[in-house]
Order: sequence, then C-alpha cells, then structure tokens
Amino acid sequence: MTNVPELFGSLVFNQTVMKEMLPPKTFTALKHTMEEGTPLDLDAANQIAEAMKNWAISKGATHYSHWFQPLTGVTAEKHDSFLVPADEGKILMSFSGKELIKGEPDASSFPNGGKRSTFEARGYTVWDPTSYPFVKDHTLCIPTAFCSYNGEALDKKTPLLRSMEAINEQSLRVLKLFGKKAKHVTTTMGPEQEYFLIDEKLYQKRKDLKMCGRTLFGARPVKGQEMDDQYFAAIKPRVIEYMEDLNEELWKLGIYAKTEHNEVAPAQHEMAPIFTTSNLAADQNQLTMEIMKKVARRHGLLCLLHEKPFDGVNGSGKHNNWSIATDSGENLFAPGKTPRDNAQFLLFLTAVIKAVDENQDLLRYSVASAGNDHRLGANEAPPAIMSIFVGDELQAILEAIKSGKAYDGKTRGKMTIGVDVLPPIPKDSTDRNRTSPFAFTGNRFEFRSVGSALSISGPNTILNAILANSLCDFADELEKSKDFDTDLQKLIKREITAHWRILFNGNGYGKEWIEEAEKRGLKNYRTTPKAIEHYTDEKNVKLFTRMGIYTAEEMKSHYDIKLEKYCQVINIEVNTMLEMVQKDIIPAAFKYMNVLADTEFKMQRVFSLCDAGLKLMGRLNTLINDLSNKANKLSVEHEKTNKIEDLMKRAHSYAKVILPAMEAVRSVADQIEPLLGEEYKPFPSYEDLLYSVQ
Repeated sequence: MTNVPELFGSLVFNQTVMKEMLPPKTFTALKHTMEEGTPLDLDAANQIAEAMKNWAISKGATHYSHWFQPLTGVTAEKHDSFLVPADEGKILMSFSGKELIKGEPDASSFPNGGKRSTFEARGYTVWDPTSYPFVKDHTLCIPTAFCSYNGEALDKKTPLLRSMEAINEQSLRVLKLFGKKAKHVTTTMGPEQEYFLIDEKLYQKRKDLKMCGRTLFGARPVKGQEMDDQYFAAIKPRVIEYMEDLNEELWKLGIYAKTEHNEVAPAQHEMAPIFTTSNLAADQNQLTMEIMKKVARRHGLLCLLHEKPFDGVNGSGKHNNWSIATDSGENLFAPGKTPRDNAQFLLFLTAVIKAVDENQDLLRYSVASAGNDHRLGANEAPPAIMSIFVGDELQAILEAIKSGKAYDGKTRGKMTIGVDVLPPIPKDSTDRNRTSPFAFTGNRFEFRSVGSALSISGPNTILNAILANSLCDFADELEKSKDFDTDLQKLIKREITAHWRILFNGNGYGKEWIEEAEKRGLKNYRTTPKAIEHYTDEKNVKLFTRMGIYTAEEMKSHYDIKLEKYCQVINIEVNTMLEMVQKDIIPAAFKYMNVLADTEFKMQRVFSLCDAGLKLMGRLNTLINDLSNKANKLSVEHEKTNKIEDLMKRAHSYAKVILPAMEAVRSVADQIEPLLGEEYKPFPSYEDLLYSVQ
C-alpha cells in the first residue's frame, strides 16, 4: 500500500490544498465563510472555483457535480464537464464561481412530500463550504444543500446544518453562565458501520436479495452464530483483501477509517471511523456506504447494508457515537476533574436526560424504517423503547442529587453542585451496556438504535434539535438567576427527578424491561407506522420551529415521504415473495417430487416395499398445498391493503396484516427447503451465502 500519510486526503480539496492554491486574502475569506458563515463575494468565489478546477483536473477529473443528499436516504449527483467551446473548433476547461455556488437539479423527481409537482420542477443545490470537495470517478464532487424553488429543505444536509447552529447558539448561552468564553460549539460524531459480505455469484441467484436487500426465504443453516466463534475471529484472506482495498479508497477521500473486525454473525463485519464534526461525518458515511459496495464488486463480493438480511442471525446497526465540543477542544460530555467542570457536565447531562425523556417519539421516529423494524428488539439490538444508560457510579451521583442524601463514593458528603464536596467523575467508571439504545460511554453517547443502511443525518438532526431545545429552556431560566449556584442545583435536582424514569442500567433485551417500561409510562412504538404517527404532534412542530430547524410544512412532507417509503418497501417485498413462490419454490418442489415418484416406481419393481419415498412425497405435497394457500391469502390481503387510500391506514395494514401473512408464507417455504435434494434447491441456501467467502 502507498504511504498512508501521503495517501490520506489526496483526493480532497482540503485546507492544506486551499492554502497552497489560493491567494492569502481569498483563503482567509473562505476560512471565515467555513467557520463563521460570512458570505463570499463573487471575485473570491471565482478564484476558488478556478483553483478547485485546476486541482481536480490534476487528479484526473473531467467533470464536476453538485453532490447532495435528497430524502431518498442515498446521495445524488449530476455531472457536467468543464468543457466549453472555443474558437476554431477547440475547447477550454472552465468552471466559474456561479457554477460552484449554485446548481439546478429537478426538484419534482426526488421525494418531496407533494411540495413539487412535475410542472413545478425547479430546485437548487447550494455549495456547503463546511464540507470539503473531493474527486470521485473522474468527477469533482461539491457537497451541497438541496432546496425547492420556494426555499423548503428537500435534503438531509440542510436540517443537519440548522440543528448544528441551534446547538452552537444554545450551548454558548449555557457556557457563558459558567464564565466560559468559547466562540463556537459543534457536534461531533463517529458512526460504527456494520455490514455483510457474500459472494456476488450467489447474490445474483437470489431474487429477494437483488430486489429487497434481504432474504425473504431461507431455512436456518446447521451452524449459525451459536458457537460465538465469529466475533473478533481471525479475518479470512478474501475479506482482508477487501478491507485493505476499502481502507485505501476511504483514506484517499480523507475518511478516518480506523477499526475493522469480524462481527457476531457469520459473514458480518464492522468498520469504525475516528470522530469528526457531524456534518462531515454524515457526508463521509454516505460515501463510505457507496464505496463499500463498489469495492466489494471488485473482489467478486456483494456488500449488504440491510438491517436484517438474514433471519436467525444478528442484523446490522450503525452505532451513532455523538458528542459536543467547543472550538478550544473541550468535550462538553466529559465529566471533568474539578467541581465547577462537574457542575457544567451535570447540567449538559441533565439536558440530555430531559431531551430524551420528553422526545422518545422523535428518537424512535429518527431510526424507523421497514428494515430496522426487523432488528429492533431482537437479541442483537436495543428495543424500540428509548432509555438512557449512565452506569452505576454516575447513576449513584444522580440519585444523591435527586434525594439530597450523602453520596457514598470516593468523597462522602451531601451533593452540592459547584462545591468542592462534589467528587471527580471518572471517565470509565462502569461497564458498557450493549443492550441500551442510548448509552453514556465516558465522554459521549452511543445511539445504538440506528440501522446500518440509514443516513445518519436524520438521527443527528433530531439529537441536536432536542438537546438544543433543553439547553434553551435551561438558559432562559438561569440567565434570570441572582444566585447561580443555588438555582443551578435546584434546576438539576428538579429535572433529574422529573425525568428519572428514562434512566435504566439493566438488560434491555429482557422481557421484564418491557413490562417495567410500561409501568414507567415509556413509549414502545414497535412498528414504523406507530413511530411516524406522532411526528407531526403539536409539541414536535413547536420544538423544530422554535429551534429553526424545520417548518411545519417541511415536517408534513417528511411524514408523507417516510410513510410512502415504508409502504413501497413492503409492497416490493410482497411482490418478490409471491413471484419466488410461484416461479422458484413450487416448481423446484414439483421437480424433486417427480424424481422421487420415478425413483419410487422403479424401486417398487425391484423391492416389494419401499415407503420412504412415499412419506417424503406426502410431506412435500402437504407443504406445497399449504404454501400455495398461504400465498393466495397473502395476495388477497395485499390487494386489499393497496386499495386503502389513507396512507397511514395503509401503512398500519402492512404492519399488522401483511407482515404476519408474509411470515406465514415463509415459515412453510422454509420447511420445504431442507426436504429438497441439494441440486433441486431453487436458490443458494443460508449455508451457501454465509459461509462461501473464505
């Protein structure tokens, strides 16, 4: 491999390149734009565009593209060449400041919740200077925001940027109360990305994987993950080659790929990057998912990012490690070593506790999808119930604050915030809880409910929004205080007491927790429609509009888009399932039965008695009839569901009627598969898929 420090960021127009290629005055102006949001004049934009074009051409680029994140959950790009006509049939390579700053993709052909009709197609992409341009596939990709002609956000990036500004504004208000002179506060994030690798030739033989990203059928293999021998095991040579190639591609694009290992399930792996700002992390994670798939095909592999591609083994998540820090590098979720810093930490911690408890519905909404519904609540992922794990020692400190009693820790004494009796809080004072959806892990929170295929922009926008809202409430109250230390202590005690129910350090996988959570009054939205149902509640509209992140109209469009996508995903799965039953499974079973019947006839001529074949044929015949009946029932129910005009009612029907009917079809088909001779199986089995990559 090439020297890594030289390789890293070699395809990124980062600040090092900018400083080398831009006039000092222009570079300074761009830095002010990146850090403070000051506008660029056209002359500076033209100079930046020219330098960017020259650099990109030196890296092999012939085109440029405004690279954006529409509400599809993936990225979009339209390529334009640098080519412009010149005299005598020649050309020039040109790129202007206007072309850098703004583009015009079609806003009616992307999900927009009905805000853009075909005859109202105009939309705009606007350069985001806080995220570096890069070269990919001979194209200069310029990260941009995407909005409609009327200014509504039609992407994932714009709300995330708005939410980061809300966190900045409200955090600075709170820090000022503690005498801190921070200039800027930003959220940071590091997404741990889980994925499966299977052989591409086998993938091509599975219609369900190609159409749905997950297997709709598949009998469990004789060995799954029950031996616990896959996790952190030695990585297989073919996978190592893939990971090395992947790292090189990611490093070229300045993506901090750090950790790689085998995950719990066979054929499952994980890649984790180093933390960076939320906006950049979101862009880089979208790139990471794209490159994972692209590199896999070079190695004859297929990368699966679906949350639950295989039944019976763990699905894949994207653990969202989230924190906030000042421009001086102070982590506001770090407990600190002095009482005053502890008091600041406890106020931010209390704000998170309040935010999560009051907005369980929004957090569940942020990770809701048809794919993630299969994963949440299984013995591999947190339940759909939102709760916070803080660890035993921190919980004991919060208990002491809540009760006003002595804290029996390293320093005994009554808990008085801001006074020396408050002990230092160790960074790693407790075990990790992998069953919690929202766990404090020393200096950050790990939101473990995020699905592997999901854009992290949505969950992080909501995390930022709800925390900013809590901090705003606290700042409004404490800015009026005449006795800050006393009022701070009262506020923290009051809010911890009010939201104590959201704290849970136990086993989130246990059935007992579901019962306990219900007693506590916590929400348990098991399906995506239930989660979406509450998104546009009055309290949520008030929160987002107050923080300047979404308008009520934007929220309504998100509501419609998410519901429609849920219905579309399951609609595709039903059609694929019915086609596989009729074209693959039943014909394969009949073909095998025909061979059995022929063999049985011949055996009867030689031996007077041979009933094993008859029993097997009888068993297959019963199962085929059962499968056909259940498939017909699914088809009828599917037709009824698709006629429901109200989108929410249709989504609920998919969740309550169609998914159980699909499971009934699968259960019969999965009984047929093991009875068929190996050469008569209609598609590669789980054993083939999970154990083929060596």
